[in-house]
Amino acid sequence: MKYRQLTKEQFESLHQEFALFLATQSIDVNEWNLIKEEKKQVAKDVMCVFSDVVWDDVLNKTKYVEHFSKTSVNLFKCDENEIYRIAIKINWDINLLEQKGFEWLMKNPMDNSVDIFKGSKSYNTDRNIEIFDLIEKGSSLSKGEIFEYFNKLIS
Repeated sequence: MKYRQLTKEQFESLHQEFALFLATQSIDVNEWNLIKEEKKQVAKDVMCVFSDVVWDDVLNKTKYVEHFSKTSVNLFKCDENEIYRIAIKINWDINLLEQKGFEWLMKNPMDNSVDIFKGSKSYNTDRNIEIFDLIEKGSSLSKGEIFEYFNKLIS
Protein backbone atom coordinates (compact mmCIF):
# COMPACT_ATOMS: atom_id res chain seq x y z
CA MET A 1 0.00 0.00 0.00
CA LYS A 2 1.37 3.37 -1.01
CA TYR A 3 -0.48 5.56 1.54
CA ARG A 4 -3.01 4.37 4.10
CA GLN A 5 -6.47 2.93 3.87
CA LEU A 6 -9.28 5.44 3.89
CA THR A 7 -11.24 5.71 7.11
CA LYS A 8 -14.72 4.24 7.42
CA GLU A 9 -16.16 7.76 7.13
CA GLN A 10 -14.13 8.46 4.01
CA PHE A 11 -15.32 5.21 2.41
CA GLU A 12 -18.91 6.08 3.29
CA SER A 13 -18.60 9.52 1.73
CA LEU A 14 -17.12 7.93 -1.42
CA HIS A 15 -19.74 5.19 -1.64
CA GLN A 16 -20.68 5.93 -5.26
CA GLU A 17 -17.06 6.23 -6.37
CA PHE A 18 -16.26 2.91 -4.69
CA ALA A 19 -19.21 1.26 -6.45
CA LEU A 20 -17.90 2.56 -9.79
CA PHE A 21 -14.41 1.34 -8.89
CA LEU A 22 -15.79 -2.13 -8.15
CA ALA A 23 -17.66 -2.06 -11.46
CA THR A 24 -14.41 -1.33 -13.30
CA GLN A 25 -13.04 -4.47 -11.62
CA SER A 26 -16.12 -6.43 -12.84
CA ILE A 27 -17.35 -6.84 -9.27
CA ASP A 28 -21.10 -6.36 -8.74
CA VAL A 29 -22.76 -5.76 -5.39
CA ASN A 30 -23.61 -9.43 -4.82
CA GLU A 31 -20.06 -10.53 -5.57
CA TRP A 32 -18.68 -7.76 -3.32
CA ASN A 33 -20.89 -8.91 -0.44
CA LEU A 34 -19.65 -12.47 -0.97
CA ILE A 35 -16.01 -11.33 -1.04
CA LYS A 36 -16.48 -9.36 2.19
CA GLU A 37 -17.95 -12.41 3.92
CA GLU A 38 -15.78 -15.21 2.56
CA LYS A 39 -12.53 -13.58 1.40
CA LYS A 40 -11.77 -10.89 3.95
CA GLN A 41 -8.14 -10.45 2.83
CA VAL A 42 -9.24 -9.97 -0.80
CA ALA A 43 -11.79 -7.39 0.36
CA LYS A 44 -9.09 -5.60 2.34
CA ASP A 45 -6.76 -5.65 -0.68
CA VAL A 46 -9.45 -4.16 -2.92
CA MET A 47 -10.11 -1.43 -0.36
CA CYS A 48 -6.38 -0.68 -0.17
CA VAL A 49 -6.10 -0.35 -3.95
CA PHE A 50 -9.12 1.98 -3.99
CA SER A 51 -7.60 4.04 -1.15
CA ASP A 52 -4.38 4.49 -3.10
CA VAL A 53 -6.33 5.55 -6.19
CA VAL A 54 -8.26 8.15 -4.17
CA TRP A 55 -5.15 9.46 -2.40
CA ASP A 56 -3.24 9.71 -5.70
CA ASP A 57 -6.12 11.66 -7.24
CA VAL A 58 -6.29 14.08 -4.30
CA LEU A 59 -2.53 14.52 -4.04
CA ASN A 60 -2.06 15.03 -7.79
CA LYS A 61 -4.44 18.00 -7.52
CA THR A 62 -2.86 19.40 -4.33
CA LYS A 63 -1.10 22.73 -4.81
CA TYR A 64 -1.00 24.09 -1.24
CA VAL A 65 -0.94 22.69 2.29
CA GLU A 66 -0.65 24.49 5.60
CA HIS A 67 0.01 23.62 9.21
CA PHE A 68 -0.92 25.84 12.14
CA SER A 69 0.20 25.48 15.73
CA LYS A 70 -0.21 27.87 18.66
CA THR A 71 2.78 30.08 17.78
CA SER A 72 3.81 29.04 14.27
CA VAL A 73 2.56 28.52 10.75
CA ASN A 74 4.08 26.45 7.97
CA LEU A 75 2.78 27.20 4.50
CA PHE A 76 3.70 25.01 1.54
CA LYS A 77 3.32 25.44 -2.20
CA CYS A 78 3.66 22.10 -3.94
CA ASP A 79 4.88 22.43 -7.50
CA GLU A 80 5.65 19.47 -9.71
CA ASN A 81 9.36 19.18 -8.91
CA GLU A 82 9.86 21.47 -5.92
CA ILE A 83 8.14 22.39 -2.68
CA TYR A 84 8.24 25.95 -1.34
CA ARG A 85 7.88 26.71 2.35
CA ILE A 86 7.12 29.84 4.30
CA ALA A 87 7.65 29.36 8.04
CA ILE A 88 6.22 31.95 10.41
CA LYS A 89 7.09 32.03 14.12
CA ILE A 90 5.49 34.35 16.67
CA ASN A 91 7.75 35.29 19.58
CA TRP A 92 5.19 36.17 22.21
CA ASP A 93 2.20 34.55 23.85
CA ILE A 94 -0.41 34.35 21.11
CA ASN A 95 -2.58 31.52 19.91
CA LEU A 96 -2.75 31.30 16.13
CA LEU A 97 -5.25 28.47 16.45
CA GLU A 98 -7.82 30.99 17.68
CA GLN A 99 -9.49 33.52 15.37
CA LYS A 100 -8.19 36.47 17.40
CA GLY A 101 -4.57 35.30 17.13
CA PHE A 102 -4.84 34.55 13.41
CA GLU A 103 -6.41 37.95 12.73
CA TRP A 104 -3.61 39.64 14.69
CA LEU A 105 -1.01 37.91 12.49
CA MET A 106 -2.77 38.89 9.27
CA LYS A 107 -2.96 42.54 10.41
CA ASN A 108 0.59 42.65 11.80
CA PRO A 109 2.73 40.40 9.60
CA MET A 110 5.77 42.66 9.79
CA ASP A 111 5.67 43.14 13.60
CA ASN A 112 9.03 42.72 15.36
CA SER A 113 7.68 39.64 17.15
CA VAL A 114 7.07 37.86 13.82
CA ASP A 115 9.90 35.90 12.20
CA ILE A 116 9.32 34.77 8.61
CA PHE A 117 11.57 32.34 6.77
CA LYS A 118 11.30 31.23 3.17
CA GLY A 119 12.87 28.29 1.40
CA SER A 120 12.42 25.58 -1.19
CA LYS A 121 13.71 22.13 -1.99
CA SER A 122 13.34 19.39 -4.51
CA TYR A 123 11.35 16.38 -3.39
CA ASN A 124 13.53 13.70 -1.77
CA THR A 125 11.17 10.93 -2.79
CA ASP A 126 7.89 10.85 -4.68
CA ARG A 127 6.02 14.22 -4.66
CA ASN A 128 2.73 12.71 -3.54
CA ILE A 129 4.32 10.69 -0.74
CA GLU A 130 5.99 13.81 0.67
CA ILE A 131 2.71 15.77 0.57
CA PHE A 132 0.87 12.82 2.12
CA ASP A 133 3.46 12.79 4.92
CA LEU A 134 2.75 16.47 5.63
CA ILE A 135 -0.98 15.70 5.80
CA GLU A 136 -0.41 12.75 8.13
CA LYS A 137 1.61 15.07 10.40
CA GLY A 138 -1.31 17.48 10.73
CA SER A 139 -1.20 19.71 7.65
CA SER A 140 -4.36 20.39 5.74
CA LEU A 141 -5.09 21.18 2.12
CA SER A 142 -5.58 24.84 1.33
CA LYS A 143 -6.37 27.15 -1.54
CA GLY A 144 -3.09 28.98 -1.06
CA GLU A 145 -4.37 32.45 -0.17
CA ILE A 146 -2.26 32.70 3.00
CA PHE A 147 0.86 31.37 1.26
CA GLU A 148 0.48 33.87 -1.60
CA TYR A 149 -0.25 36.74 0.83
CA PHE A 150 2.99 36.15 2.74
CA ASN A 151 4.94 35.35 -0.44
CA LYS A 152 4.07 38.80 -1.82
CA LEU A 153 4.97 40.45 1.50
CA ILE A 154 8.46 38.98 1.65
CA SER A 155 9.35 38.99 -2.05
